[in-house]
This record gives sequence, structure tokens and C-alpha cells, in this order.
Amino acid sequence: MKLGQRLTQLNDMIPTGYTHIWDCCCDHGLLGAALLSRQAAPTIHFVDIVPNLMQQLEHKLERFYPLQNPPQWQVHCMNVAQIPLSDCPETPLVIIAGVGGDLMIELVNSICHNNPELQIDFILCPVHHQHELRQKLIELDCRLIDETLLEENRRFYEILYVSHLSKASSHDNDPSTLISAVGNKLWQVNTQQQLDIAQRYLNKVLRHYQKISLSNPQKAAQALQDYRMVRF
Repeated sequence: MKLGQRLTQLNDMIPTGYTHIWDCCCDHGLLGAALLSRQAAPTIHFVDIVPNLMQQLEHKLERFYPLQNPPQWQVHCMNVAQIPLSDCPETPLVIIAGVGGDLMIELVNSICHNNPELQIDFILCPVHHQHELRQKLIELDCRLIDETLLEENRRFYEILYVSHLSKASSHDNDPSTLISAVGNKLWQVNTQQQLDIAQRYLNKVLRHYQKISLSNPQKAAQALQDYRMVRF
């Protein structure tokens, strides 16, 4: 099945070299299947909490990607916050996409706190609450690997590729790895189309927080201040 623009961008941002990639909240498993097809990692994990979806997905995987020894994929019907990352010492890549920012904050926070001795890389694509998610990532001392902005079906998506180091590791002082509360590379446009998308996205975000400020000025104040500083 052909991937849409958002899943294609997610797939393109994922390098080879990971031993385990966890496609969380995977729904129908389209992204994970694309990773399997290009052998992005020795093991691709599909994770979702909906039993019927996972049963259907497992049947499809058995049909199109017959299990080998060792298995190249695993299906987990469970809470994403509880994925067993400590079973494998190598740095895992955890992909969480297609859920709201509030839930994503909970999941990332739980995964990091449940695995304090592991370095964990994340690719995150929240549906909304991007500013709040970024603040949580900064609080967790995550570092930026890459980020991008895209538009699909009249909706805007930020994709964040970040790393959370273990307690035993030390961060470098490279300012380019710092996560911005509003994004940095998002606004570095090279074409007229990218500029158009970025301007319309920024206007939409500003309208969103201006609306919130009417009922909750304190909640919106910092976000408005941050986004008003954005320059192309």
C-alpha cells in the first residue's frame, strides 16, 4: 500500500543502523511494513493497545512477511509506555505518530523514566500540542537530531527526531542539538513552497494561542511570546 506524504517523510528520516525499531500506536502498521520492506533494522516491533487491530495486523504480517529465525518482526498488544526496551542494550528507535501531544508527552515521559540507563532515540509526530511536547523534551534534556514541517490533506505536521541519553552519558555542548520550544530547522526554508507552508503554519499556531489567551492568558502567554519571535 502506498504511503501518504507524512508516513513517507517519517520513513525517509529513519536511517539504517538500529537493531530494534518500535513502531508505536502503529494502527494498521503501514510505516512498520515499509521499514520491513527496506530492511531498516533486524527487528521491527509493532505496538498498539487495540487487540482487534493487532490481530489483523499479525495475520497480514504472517502472510506478506513470513517469520524467519531470528524473527524480523514482533507484534505487541500493550500500553506503549510499558514497551520492554531494557531487554535489548542497543539504542532503540521509538516512533510515536498520529496521537495528540498530551498523550505523547505521557508516553515519552514514561518511557524515559522507565529506562533511565538507556539511550533512546525518538521520532515523534504529534497531531497537536507541539509547543507543550517540545517543552517536555527540553525538560527531559533530550537533544535534537532533525526536525521538519510538512502539510498533508490541509493539516500541518511537525516531525521531531530526538535522542534521550542515559543518566551515565553526558551531553555535548553543540548548540545545534538544543531543542527549541517552537522549532529551529522548521523555519529554514529553501523554496517558495516551503515558505508558504511555514507562513501558513505559523499564522495558524498564532491564531490558536490567541484564541486560548482569551480564556486562559497565563497558559498562552509563553507560547505566543515564543512564536512571535520566529523569523524566516
